[in-house]
Amino acid sequence: MQFFKDLSPSAFTAGFVAVLVGFTSSVAIVFQAALAFGATPEQITSWMWALGLGMGLCTAVPSLILKKPVMVAWSTPGAAVLATAGAAGGFNMAEAVGAFMVCAALITLVGVTGWFERAMNHLPIAIASGLLAGVLARFGMQAFTAAQTNLPLVLIMLLTYLVGKRWLARYAVPLTLLAAICYVAVSSGFTGASVQFGLAAPLWTTPQFTWSATVSLALPLFVVTMASQNLPGVAAIAAAGYGHSTDKRGIPVSGTVTLTGIATLLLAPFGAFALNFSAITAAICMGSEAHPNPDKRYTAAVSCGALYILIGVFGTAITGALTAFPKELIAAIAGLALLGTIGSALSVALRDDFHREAALITFLVTLSGVVVAGVGSAFWGVIAGALALLVQRAGKSHFDLPQR
Repeated sequence: MQFFKDLSPSAFTAGFVAVLVGFTSSVAIVFQAALAFGATPEQITSWMWALGLGMGLCTAVPSLILKKPVMVAWSTPGAAVLATAGAAGGFNMAEAVGAFMVCAALITLVGVTGWFERAMNHLPIAIASGLLAGVLARFGMQAFTAAQTNLPLVLIMLLTYLVGKRWLARYAVPLTLLAAICYVAVSSGFTGASVQFGLAAPLWTTPQFTWSATVSLALPLFVVTMASQNLPGVAAIAAAGYGHSTDKRGIPVSGTVTLTGIATLLLAPFGAFALNFSAITAAICMGSEAHPNPDKRYTAAVSCGALYILIGVFGTAITGALTAFPKELIAAIAGLALLGTIGSALSVALRDDFHREAALITFLVTLSGVVVAGVGSAFWGVIAGALALLVQRAGKSHFDLPQR
């Protein structure tokens, strides 16, 4: 099979790091969202089954078929919105599932019509790169702020990464992860993990559609998923060179958005609240650290998807195992794995004199993490950058500007 011929240790490690970072950094928020609707332990397990299966299949299958790294994740800001709105509104699980399905229908509609992709095609590459750099830079900084609580671990990881980049560039991240695991194993040890072996069981919840849940849950979930997840996700795709769906290497944006909407619709009764493009984990699997050949980076995405499926099938056990990793290790490996992508994104964002200031504004607003009206900084970064461009272009006789 061609996949196994193309697969490399660095690609598999990229997939593993993507799962480690994406899962452990936000699984607690997903648990909080489920508990806000009065979820039982069995329902929480069902949520992990549905989300793991949805992310895994929507990542692995298209990547394997298209030979392109299609990366799908759950909506972390969406989970945060649900955790807050669910607790405040007193909604039950049936009403929440109904809201998930309404949100999924809206995502499907946006994908089928192509509205989102057409809007993104008018976003200058400098603005998209500034957006991506702003999203990723927070993870880059966390890699070094982790030194405040575990300086030896971060120093060992940084040194291993630098030495690896010098002599074994392709395996720098795998070697860094291995060195970190060895250090933790012989020093402080891994945190206590609650590992309970057994298959996760899906649990059906009959949806209940109410106007209040649609307004308070479905619409905010849709807005933050599109603005805070799909928007930077498409920026990550563009920055990695997979941005034009008409090109041989391009990822079909509208088709993938449609796929995530349909998958969410089918899995919502079991707890899948929103699936979407990933940005952070996509940058890990789409970068040169995953594989020097862009045509073989799909193997990193397939590896990531396969691991997500395992999380869904063995939800409780793998959740306990992954959360045993120290938070400093996760922060450091994420930041180091993203250094190349952050540098490339900043280079593209600041390369063009005309777009430089607007791209810089996009970068800084996105990096700030500001949340206005429940919508995250990724959306407001694009708005601020677009406004800066409009002011720059005011009064000019033509708009012959490079587009993405």
